[in-house]
Amino acid sequence: KLMEETTETIILSGRKISKEIKKECKERLKEIQSTFITKGPPGLAVVLVGNRPDSAVYVRMKKKAAKLIGIKNIDIALPEDVSLQELLKQIDSLNENEQVHGILVQLPLPSHLKEDVVLSRIRLEKDVDGFHSQNMGLLAMKGREPLAQPCTPSGCIELLKRYNIPIAGKKSRGTGSIEYRRDTYCFDAYQRKCNCHYLSF
Repeated sequence: KLMEETTETIILSGRKISKEIKKECKERLKEIQSTFITKGPPGLAVVLVGNRPDSAVYVRMKKKAAKLIGIKNIDIALPEDVSLQELLKQIDSLNENEQVHGILVQLPLPSHLKEDVVLSRIRLEKDVDGFHSQNMGLLAMKGREPLAQPCTPSGCIELLKRYNIPIAGKKSRGTGSIEYRRDTYCFDAYQRKCNCHYLSF
């Protein structure tokens, strides 16, 4: 006799969880500012190279979220043909700027720019994307905690956590064409004892 298996469908609302997280971040930021002597709001520098429509959308969404929780946006827009030396010079300047607490370089970069060189140039404590080589190395090591973790896998895992869905011992599968997303997705899953398989195309 066949046993009928029943399953419950759960709709994971990213928009709902996003609102909760933004509210928590806004409250947390107020606590930090009331505890420490600060010179105004924390600053997030967003570096955008070229005019890719998808990158512009991502940057606009990130800036909107930052402003909502009380973070000051600092825009650095560079032409598509900017040289590697000029881009590194901009990052060096942001590293030394005391009004900049976090640096985000929107990926992908034009093909003539070396992403690994650019991302490693960002000072570790200002690497909000978690792509610095040291942060990536810590993410790849079981039991270690990087200063920052890449948002795509972290967001997926946070969504599951908020719905009390355990992932330890489970199998996960991702697809995509961007190498750094593949690596960070698998590293993050590994940290949480989840078997990851990623299909690149």
